[in-house]
Amino acid sequence: MASGFAQWGNDLYTGRRSYDIVGKRRLWFLIGAVLVLISAVLLVRPGLNPGIEFRGGSEFRINEIVDPAEQPAIDAVTAVSEEEEARVSRIGSNALRVQTATLTSEEVEEVRTALAEAYDVSTDQVTSSFIGPTWGADVSDKALRGLLVFLGLVTVVMTLYFRNWRMAAAALIALFHDLVVTVGVYAAVGWEVTPATVIGFLTILGYSLYDTVVVFDKVRENTVGVLDQSKATYAERANLAVNQTLVRSINTSVVALLPVSAILFVGAFILGAGTLRDIALALFVGMAIGTFSSIFLATPFEVALRQGEPKIKEHTERVLRSRTAAVAEGGEPALAAAARASGQIRPGAHQGTAAQPRRKPSKR
Repeated sequence: MASGFAQWGNDLYTGRRSYDIVGKRRLWFLIGAVLVLISAVLLVRPGLNPGIEFRGGSEFRINEIVDPAEQPAIDAVTAVSEEEEARVSRIGSNALRVQTATLTSEEVEEVRTALAEAYDVSTDQVTSSFIGPTWGADVSDKALRGLLVFLGLVTVVMTLYFRNWRMAAAALIALFHDLVVTVGVYAAVGWEVTPATVIGFLTILGYSLYDTVVVFDKVRENTVGVLDQSKATYAERANLAVNQTLVRSINTSVVALLPVSAILFVGAFILGAGTLRDIALALFVGMAIGTFSSIFLATPFEVALRQGEPKIKEHTERVLRSRTAAVAEGGEPALAAAARASGQIRPGAHQGTAAQPRRKPSKR
């Protein structure tokens, strides 16, 4: 299986096999738009579930309990304050976390005592803390500032590096897609949004951008001097770049997702609610959707923007006209011969033995 995957990757790079990813960009745009639309609906209903750091309140932690059932904690809180709706979550196998709205000092002590009695532990094993909503608001404000500064610097750096603002614009569109879909999945799952979640959201921006820049670098390399030849269009050269980096994108994503999956499993099913679970879900979804956007959205967006340039548009029409003329004169074999002569891969077409390296003539 490994040798087959390696051979497949080698075929993509050398041109024996090719997928028309850029040519089918409308399909990928439709899929991306549907994902963003579904995520937007999920952000409205059921919406995000802000953690206690963002809404404020009192938090109790019961340690070293024998039976981690949640109902006794709910009953204990309700017995102190009937209007209170407790949020209970497991932490590991022998601890519970109980969150409430802001309670008075007397109510906090009453809840501690009630929880200790409900789980048959001493009051020393029930800790309490108060978290004000201003802390979460401060974190959100700084995260928003950091995001705006990040996007501004990314736009400037990518425009200078690639000497074309369209690549920066395409990368930002892919970033927007990744962020919205990740937040939408978080809303669908219903887990609390904590500062660790915000860190995860910001981290995936860097990962998604990194993968996109690698593909764009190959696009730039393949399209150098594209207007000076008449064998391949800008879109075809860009599609070649996506095919040549496809295996690298898959390998990088798998290597990154495996440890994150392990962290997510441990955080969700062994440790319970906590920082590991919150950050791992954001990273897992963000990395997976970032791989999709770097392959199927970023470069197709960039090609769509570049084809609006008069020079690229005129060159594409000229190449297609000459190709049509070649087919009219010599049929499909003539077109295939022209493609092989230019080293251009035809998406979906097998190059056959022509893609094999040629042997050097033997000396006799």
